[in-house]
Order: sequence, then C-alpha cells, then structure tokens
Amino acid sequence: MTAAVVKILVSSEADDLVGHDVLNDLRNVEVVPYDPDVEELTAHQSAAAVLLPPYRSSHRPIRLLEQLGSLGMVQLLSAGADEWAADVPSAITLATARGAHAGPVSEWVLSAVLTQLRQWPTLVRFQDKGVWAHRKFEADTLAGKRALIVGAGAIGREVARRLDVFGAYSTLVASRARDDVFGPDALTEIVSGHSIVVITAPLTEKTRGLVGSEFLKRMDDNAILVNAGRGQIVDTEALLPELASGRLRAALDVTDPEPLPIDHPLWSQKGAVISPHSARTVPGTNRLCYKVAAQQIAAFLRGERPPNAVEHG
Repeated sequence: MTAAVVKILVSSEADDLVGHDVLNDLRNVEVVPYDPDVEELTAHQSAAAVLLPPYRSSHRPIRLLEQLGSLGMVQLLSAGADEWAADVPSAITLATARGAHAGPVSEWVLSAVLTQLRQWPTLVRFQDKGVWAHRKFEADTLAGKRALIVGAGAIGREVARRLDVFGAYSTLVASRARDDVFGPDALTEIVSGHSIVVITAPLTEKTRGLVGSEFLKRMDDNAILVNAGRGQIVDTEALLPELASGRLRAALDVTDPEPLPIDHPLWSQKGAVISPHSARTVPGTNRLCYKVAAQQIAAFLRGERPPNAVEHG
C-alpha cells in the first residue's frame, strides 16, 4: 500500500529555495511553496502537515498557524525556539535546527575575541586618521586565556574546540551539571578568573537577564563579554556603565533592543564591537539548516520524536 504524501510548507523566498531541493529528497513528501508575508493561505497550502518558517525573520508566519488545520510539526531553521515556543500548541511537535549553526557562529565568536584582543577597532580608527600607530596601542594574545562559555550545546562546544587550538582554556556552563560541564548554580562563583565570557545559551525564563549587574561586577577587569546567544540574556542598562568606564569590553551579535536604534548609546561605546545578528550569515549556512531540518522531519514522518524537538506550549 502506497504511503500518503505529506505536504511540507516551505518559504518561497530566495534564501529558502535551497531548502526545496534538500526536502524534495525526502520520500512521500510534497514541498508546497508559500510567501511568509501572506495574510491568507490557499486551501492547498492550508492542508500542510509540516510548516517551516523562513530562514530570515522566522517569526513572520506565526499568524498563519490557525489556518493550518492538519499541522503536526513546526520545524525551525534557528538553533533556538524562543520566538515560536509560546505560540505553537503543545500537541504539535516543535523542533529546531540545532547543530547547523555551530561552525559559522563559533567562527564569529573566535573572530570577535581576536578582534578585541588584537585591538582592530583601535587600529581602524588610527587608519582612518592616517596614523602609523606603532607602539600606540596594546594588543593581547589568546594563548593562555581562560574563557567561560555559558551554553554547552553544539555552538558552545565548538567554540571551546576552536579556542583550544589557540591555546586557550574553556569552562562550560549549561542548564544542568554533567561530566565536564558546570550547572547554573556555580556560575556566580566561577565568573571571576576568566578573561573571556561567551554567551551561547538559548533564551529561556532562566537565562533572561542572566548577565545583569551582579554578573558583570564579578567579571575580571578588562574582560571581554561575547554575546552570540540572544540579546535579552544580557541586561543592556547594566552593561553600558561597565563599557563607558572602560572596565569591560564587549562583542555583541545580538542586542536588547534589537535592531539597535540609531541613537542608542551602545553604538558610541569604544569598547564594544557590534554586528547585526549576523554571526551565522555566511555562504552555505541555510543549506546546513535545511539538512538538519530534513533529518528532523524524516524522524517525525517515521513516527519518532525528532532529536531536536523542544518542550513548549
């Protein structure tokens, strides 16, 4: 007996066309294109059993959930599920593309740390003025540094692996203690002694505002805060005076608020390097996301719980 064909709703935007090719390799599926900005789905689209939000600005189709009467799964292309978790009913499987972002994001983290240690922002300012800045700045080395990585998932562990290549030492913290990973209760005691703090944790009620004034005060003088997780994990108002005084430095791919308004004081902090939530945005990342998504959907179609399924609703 031939298995029924399952409709998978996939964005028709340019960044998502690669996903059509990847998902068409699954057996007994029909890839149904849709516009993430549309107000109303067609009857054919509404019959889909799986919804994939688009690669960019993935929250846009949330309003379409109520039109999908046969929906059984929402498959995200992001590493976290915070933008969707509250809106997807608990009876519907919600899965992420955890693992696909580890390479690109860890590469960004490493580049951000080296940018601060090697004083590239200062050098570019000298260059803009035509100044040969020999002995006018103090660079530092990554070798021998200790890094605290908050978030021990695929991204956090890949960051640790890459730091190790440069002779740095990593301490990992996760939502629960295990083997070589500290639990959250130990965090306040182990922050000091690390010259680099990297945030790769997902946004949850427990991590929201985690890096607040007390956390920041415990960081070593001249330490670097690197946020590649979510902006709301760091208390911006608490971070600003630490940057303004020059006691701490930061490299931020995510901010709160986001996008950062043109007149926000974070822009003017010389100790901060800011990128526009683009740590994963390099060639090939969207294909990696769709490959992980295809694995999760294949498990769902086999009647299994996808490895990247998350609790929600």
